[in-house]
Amino acid sequence: MFNILLAVHIIIAIVMIGFILIQHGKGADAGASFGAGAAGTVFGAAGSANFLTRTTAILATIFFITSLALAHLAQKQAQDQLRLDVPTTSAPASTTPAQTGTSN
Repeated sequence: MFNILLAVHIIIAIVMIGFILIQHGKGADAGASFGAGAAGTVFGAAGSANFLTRTTAILATIFFITSLALAHLAQKQAQDQLRLDVPTTSAPASTTPAQTGTSN
């Protein structure tokens, strides 16, 4: 379970980095007003910003949830490893006396 969640966490992190790098900064709006071609994009002039922002927010929320889940699972694994419980199903002590090597 831990490994699957870790793999999902890493994939979400990589996708989120990609979406963040695709987004335009606040200074890109000035270039778009001088005919930089933003109106000819797939999502329109303002549609890509809204789509990318919303997708990034969803990915960040999923990333946060997986981070908390990984921390919880790691804490449980650490507690299980540090537990010093003695198993209750130990072998009973032998009731026969030990044989000594001397014979008369």
